[in-house]
Amino acid sequence: MSEFNGLVSKGADSNVSPFAFSDMLLFLILIHVLTSLSLQFFAVIFTTCFLKFYLYPMSKIKSAFFCNNCGYESTKWLGKCPSCNTWNSFVEEIIDKGNNKEQSWKEYHPEKKSAKVIALQDVVSSEEKRIITKDTELNRVLGGGIVCGSIVLVAGEPGIGKSTLFLQDALMMQSLTILYISGEESEHQIKMRADRLKISNENFYLLTETGLQTIFSEIKKLKPELVIVDSIQTLQSSLIDSGAGSVSQIRECAAEFQRFAKETNTPVFLIGHITKDGTIAGPKILEHMVDTVLQFEGDRHYAYRILRTLKNRFGSTAELGIYEMTGEGMHIVSNPSEILITQREEQLSGTAISATLEGMRPLLIEVQSLVTQSVYGTPQRTVSGFDLRRLQLLLAVLEKRGGFLFGTKDVFVNIAGGLKIEDPSIDLSVIVALLSSYEDAPVPHNICFAGEIGLNGEIRAVNRIEQRIAEAEKLGFEKIIVSKYNKKSFNPKNFKIEIVAFNQVQEVYQHLF
Repeated sequence: MSEFNGLVSKGADSNVSPFAFSDMLLFLILIHVLTSLSLQFFAVIFTTCFLKFYLYPMSKIKSAFFCNNCGYESTKWLGKCPSCNTWNSFVEEIIDKGNNKEQSWKEYHPEKKSAKVIALQDVVSSEEKRIITKDTELNRVLGGGIVCGSIVLVAGEPGIGKSTLFLQDALMMQSLTILYISGEESEHQIKMRADRLKISNENFYLLTETGLQTIFSEIKKLKPELVIVDSIQTLQSSLIDSGAGSVSQIRECAAEFQRFAKETNTPVFLIGHITKDGTIAGPKILEHMVDTVLQFEGDRHYAYRILRTLKNRFGSTAELGIYEMTGEGMHIVSNPSEILITQREEQLSGTAISATLEGMRPLLIEVQSLVTQSVYGTPQRTVSGFDLRRLQLLLAVLEKRGGFLFGTKDVFVNIAGGLKIEDPSIDLSVIVALLSSYEDAPVPHNICFAGEIGLNGEIRAVNRIEQRIAEAEKLGFEKIIVSKYNKKSFNPKNFKIEIVAFNQVQEVYQHLF
């Protein structure tokens, strides 16, 4: 037994508690002796002191069930999570909810002002104080720089370059005292990566530790101006009895860093893992607790990486940054359109240039297509960087509205550069690339396209057409084909590039082929 009359003894921390039984036996003997000697007053005083200073301060450890998907807590096992409706996602974890729980850190800045009610009209609005880094792409996705006191969660696939990117950015901020906390790599591994980056910083400090209490004790000594944690799934608090990476541990560690960031006005970056489904590992509440969520994505077989904003309390979520992975670190790609478009001397069939948007940034990308005669009963449909169901829809439109027989053809579509595009304005360029490969007739290299295709074969208008046209003109294209419904959105006199507007896919086919 580990409990006595609802009060927890020292044996609550272990399965067998003989020490607690001996203490309890000694307590009963002393009470009996004092009572037999008619010293009831001393017996009452001794009993009160024993209950107050021995039994009540003891921590009560109990277990709870957590959903691995969203972090929902339950006192018993459930087959289906009532919060996210996921089946068989509950796991049991031992948690500590005792009264002896203390904060893992103490504020080292001036005393915090007590909270009070204030009218909204009395609040003085001001610009957030930001730290401008030398990484212009990171500044872009954060809304103009790192906000002091903010907590940022960065997630991505293993090996995509998260640690390399933020180690590089931290080394370049030489005016700040930066603490890099690593729970996955040793000092020698980080030093080897820093030597490869060829950047030196005397104000950059390392800490390879996973214990949360030890980390905050070192933070109190160093008093850094920026903290980077790699990764949040490796940290472990001694106040929670479950293992590192569990729902309760991630939630507790993230909450401690959130309190630290807000009360000391120190920005914190938390690097996290993702699951096999592509979602951020840990409870969903982790994304709610932080101020900004960044997703670092890309194909490891290609050199280009995209830093995308999923949540930002201090800026727009429509921004993204583009990097190129090299042997010397991450290089900023200031003009990605020039790199993503293949420079070729001869014209080949099956390629078309699309004026698309990734977030707020206009991009010109190359769509490649290959249409061949099928040798199997069921034709193949293979895509890379494009939605397969969207391709099937476009092929159905070409068969129904254009009379092209793709039912006996194998179709392959690829977005050059390893990018994944979800912008519907790429539909027109995919259609043109398919028709170019079907007819084996190349498309002129000085033409680009921007338009969404409807089920009736019409070319629908796309948003922010002026930015797309301006990007095509800047890269030297002579003609851009858009939807006729986009004519009201821009003034052709403002551009030197020739703008051709069509209403149907058939009109584009007749114009090009």
